[in-house]
Amino acid sequence: MTTPGTPTLDQLQIFLAIVDTGSFAGAGRKLNRAVSVISYGIGNLEAQLGVMLFDREGTRKPQLTEAGRAVLAEIRSINNEVDVLRAKVKGLLEGLEPELDLVVDVMMPSARLGRVLREFAAEFPSVQLCLHVEALGAVTSMVLNRTASIGISGPLYVGKPGIDSRAVGVVALVPVAAPCHPLGMMGAIKSGTGRNYMQIVLTDRSEATAGVNYAVVSDKTWRLSDLGTKYALLLEGVGWGNMPLPMVEDDLKNGRLVRLNMPDDPGGTYRFAGIWRTDNPPGPAAAWLLDRFAELGKDDRGLPGAGDL
Repeated sequence: MTTPGTPTLDQLQIFLAIVDTGSFAGAGRKLNRAVSVISYGIGNLEAQLGVMLFDREGTRKPQLTEAGRAVLAEIRSINNEVDVLRAKVKGLLEGLEPELDLVVDVMMPSARLGRVLREFAAEFPSVQLCLHVEALGAVTSMVLNRTASIGISGPLYVGKPGIDSRAVGVVALVPVAAPCHPLGMMGAIKSGTGRNYMQIVLTDRSEATAGVNYAVVSDKTWRLSDLGTKYALLLEGVGWGNMPLPMVEDDLKNGRLVRLNMPDDPGGTYRFAGIWRTDNPPGPAAAWLLDRFAELGKDDRGLPGAGDL
């Protein structure tokens, strides 16, 4: 029984260059090698594996044999894995983080977050990312306890010792209710009216904001830590509450939700900041993320709002 030998990486790259360019001469140009070197290399690869990879007879262009087609995917996968390995080691030599834990405030618009992370994946293919999504003070808590290297926080990081920050954009918050809700059926709402109806309030999974209320108007509240559940309850008419405008914009246009004209709670501007521990400054990949969030956040500085939250 014949046991295949072990090919070299150079031989595998020659094989792929022939496949990709369609000829030995094209592979020579791509790899900056003489055609004789290309031919010699592929001959050695075929000898190592014990199979013919190209049919060189009866055609001007080398054609993959059945065996060549069978091993093409594996050879390409090996070459890609080596590229990833080299990129990771290059990053380590340059100080690039091999892994990055990022925690993002739940109020961050999903389209903005998705765009940043898509671009990050293309820019840093060797960096493994672990994404956490939290509310209010939990973002700062995760950075302080080193669960996350950097965070995209709302305004509750302010005044926390050991935290450095930079502005990375804003989002508008607006009070909304379902059209079937009593507040949703009113036009201009008198001052104090909101206190009489259930307010759905986003709360904090950490202890950072224990006993502290933010933008709570009503004497009656349901509190939960998941923004998606809050959104679902608002759609069902269970109560009213503030939501990021990008998340409910289509619902306001289609009449599934109503923007409330409330003098007590007109909404406002929720400001984001990139945060990190003072003793653990961002590395190259983390710094790139903060820069990109800041660049995309510039478009939202003129959002309407009655005040800062």
